[in-house]
Amino acid sequence: MRIRILGVGMGHQHVTPEVAEALRGCDYVLAAEKRGHDALLAARRAIAADFGVEVVAVPDPERDRNDPEDYPGAVRAWHEARVTAYAQVLRQRGGTAGLLVWGDPSLYDSTIRIVEQLAARLPIEYDVLPGISAPQLLAARHRIVLHPVGQPVHVTPARRLRDAIDAGQTNVIVMLAGSLDLAGLDDWWIWWGANLGTHSEELVSGRVGDVMPDLVAARDRAKAAAGWVMDVYLLRAP
Repeated sequence: MRIRILGVGMGHQHVTPEVAEALRGCDYVLAAEKRGHDALLAARRAIAADFGVEVVAVPDPERDRNDPEDYPGAVRAWHEARVTAYAQVLRQRGGTAGLLVWGDPSLYDSTIRIVEQLAARLPIEYDVLPGISAPQLLAARHRIVLHPVGQPVHVTPARRLRDAIDAGQTNVIVMLAGSLDLAGLDDWWIWWGANLGTHSEELVSGRVGDVMPDLVAARDRAKAAAGWVMDVYLLRAP
């Protein structure tokens, strides 16, 4: 058995020739299926169909969200349930399975961790091919460099943003933004994007205190157009 972890950016237009060749060589694509209308699964199906590859959808286990303080524990349990579900399919089908990862597999995605656990259970070989990440696309859309000359850029999930600022970070890329909590940062500059690379893409930039109404409205438009919203932004201190 073999698994190919393939970064696909935000859709077919971001599939590199290297990933395209790997996808054509897969026997099927293994994908989690969330309850209700799963727009991201539909997008994976569309990508796989472009290369003549079947998608095997596996019902995605529910993640326990009742205890926000134990986020790592909830994620570990969720991953374990995914590993069990994927292992069952792999045992039945064998062959070469592709896993299509939004953005790049190295950044705020756990597919590699899940496949490592699968490889501990099953005789699996696996490799990883990169994709275009959300920060890369954000920088391109806004025509910016992500850091001042010779300076670092700090990448964090939104739930750790305040920790980063309290620690003295002044140039921060924020991912997994469940909400736009930017209170007290009115003088910071923001470059924001939602659903980058899709028909529902939205972009806003400017001083936080000036553009917050535009940000909220743009985020609502993106969600209304797509049924979901994925946003990423760069914050820079004045």
